[in-house]
Amino acid sequence: MKVSVLASSLIGSEIIKIGNEVNEMKRKGASIANLTIGDFDANIYPIPTELKAGIVDAYNANQTNYPPADGVLPLRETVSELLKDRFGLEYSTNSILVSGGSRPLIYATYLALIDPGDTVVFPAPSWNNNHYCHLTSAKAIAVETDAAHNFMPTAAQLKPHLKGATLLALCSPLNPTGTMFDADSLTEICDVILEENASRSADEKPLYLMYDQIYSLLTFGKEHVNPVSLRPAMREFTVFVDGSSKCLAATGVRVGWGFGPEDIITRMKALVGHMGAWAPKAEQVAMSNYFNDKAQVDAFLTRFKGQIQDSLNALYNGFNELKSEGFNVDAVEPMGAIYLTIKIDYIGKTTEDGQLLKDSADVNFYLIKEAGAALVPFSAFGNEHSMPWFRASVGACTLQDIKALLPRIKTALSKLK
Repeated sequence: MKVSVLASSLIGSEIIKIGNEVNEMKRKGASIANLTIGDFDANIYPIPTELKAGIVDAYNANQTNYPPADGVLPLRETVSELLKDRFGLEYSTNSILVSGGSRPLIYATYLALIDPGDTVVFPAPSWNNNHYCHLTSAKAIAVETDAAHNFMPTAAQLKPHLKGATLLALCSPLNPTGTMFDADSLTEICDVILEENASRSADEKPLYLMYDQIYSLLTFGKEHVNPVSLRPAMREFTVFVDGSSKCLAATGVRVGWGFGPEDIITRMKALVGHMGAWAPKAEQVAMSNYFNDKAQVDAFLTRFKGQIQDSLNALYNGFNELKSEGFNVDAVEPMGAIYLTIKIDYIGKTTEDGQLLKDSADVNFYLIKEAGAALVPFSAFGNEHSMPWFRASVGACTLQDIKALLPRIKTALSKLK
């Protein structure tokens, strides 16, 4: 059948592909710790009890018709207060847009700002920016980052690519690494953006920043920083992406919010409306009520973050122990989100049956088969297949699952020649 050029050239998610293969192996009886999908097992990490009850109550109150295009007003008022209280950011309800999770907001940001052929700059690794560039016919520039800077991009790395660019896409805490900007490094990036915009004429598009902070409430002893608080002049150039999906383990509840310059948010509202990508009204009503009780939210976050951090630390400490025993592995200290960055430098090694592990995908599937441990290579996030770094997501495993997989990984790696 003949389809559009766009549809015929789409590339599926490598993460979902790996996850599907793992699920098929599990269906056939394999025991595998699935560290692939950036999601939560709801039996391990259920959403807050009060939020669940609030959603049911909202449906019982017949909150089942279309929501307003930009989200129900009580939720936007709640988000406005949350931003002021948690981040010191002042945004009115007219500058806030609610959608069905954060993905429609990211896509709407691209659609609102990017014309075909415009340049979008983003770090590698990062999540899905290559696909959004493809969907909007943008010119994608993936800027390689390094372990020395925890795979967070620096101003020096980004600056050579920003002349004439329309959008810089950043995320902190970062998916896939679980690492974060500090104030100094993000300030330097803001200054580069402001310098670039000062060089442009009035009839040129500015360089915009899309700042994805969906994991901002999931940090471990590190302060989340944002560009507008650090450099108030960034306000007119910055579109934020945020929401409840990650901080409440509520990925399926589908309530996200973005905020930024009112004119841009208004245009994004029209785009989200044409997509029909609203958050369900009952969930919006319940989310507003839930976040209005700060003590309730903080109590949940304390328990939830403690569980996530225990799992991340167990994995981090386990790989450090393997490193101390002489294995060619490493790990970056977890700072936020649900991810650990792991180095497994066994490309070029040979299995017991003589198979050469040619790239990171081969290493990954060897560990799936031999150790029952499924990771995601950084090649799924824009890096080369020769890069020996991987993302481990702990949201779908118990702490015991993680402790149990470490000896299996050790045994599997010991067999390689």
